[in-house]
Amino acid sequence: MEVQVAPLRPWEDFFPSLERFARPDFRDVSKWNNRVVSNLLYYQTNYLLLAAAVISIVGFLSPLNMILGGAVVVLVFMGFVWASHNKDILRKFKKQYPTAFVVAILLSSYFLISYFGGVMVFIFGITFPLLLTFIHASLRLRNIKNKLENKMEGIGLKKTPMGIVLDALEQQEESINKLADYIAKVKE
Repeated sequence: MEVQVAPLRPWEDFFPSLERFARPDFRDVSKWNNRVVSNLLYYQTNYLLLAAAVISIVGFLSPLNMILGGAVVVLVFMGFVWASHNKDILRKFKKQYPTAFVVAILLSSYFLISYFGGVMVFIFGITFPLLLTFIHASLRLRNIKNKLENKMEGIGLKKTPMGIVLDALEQQEESINKLADYIAKVKE
């Protein structure tokens, strides 16, 4: 599997006029989830740069706590994903409640970091970039290029870092999953 970095989207595409933003339909959670996943895949490099800027500012103010906080979050994430692949009960929980699984990772990270005294670093250095990314991904309407790129990612024509993370968290678009399963069966 060859991992490709998604291109950096132009500012005019990432943050266009307000017409390209809309409040999601909170009653249709699957549609909202598809919008978020689609935007996460399409704008992943932009989100990475946004997070890097916020993390750099917090890291400059408290470098040791930021390194500790980052290490804890990465280790907790890897531990949860490993456990969900090796324990049936966690695998079922992740499949049935993927959002709760992500929240469990964040809460576990928070409690471990608070034990070491780096709560402010967790809030501003880790949670704030995630919150900014989630808000943008929830409000930004998709376009044709966005949908096409995500279909290519979903059927396995290209793999990106965000695609790998979303796959580990089982946060994919339903239609893409069905198409990818069909293609996998045809390949066998």
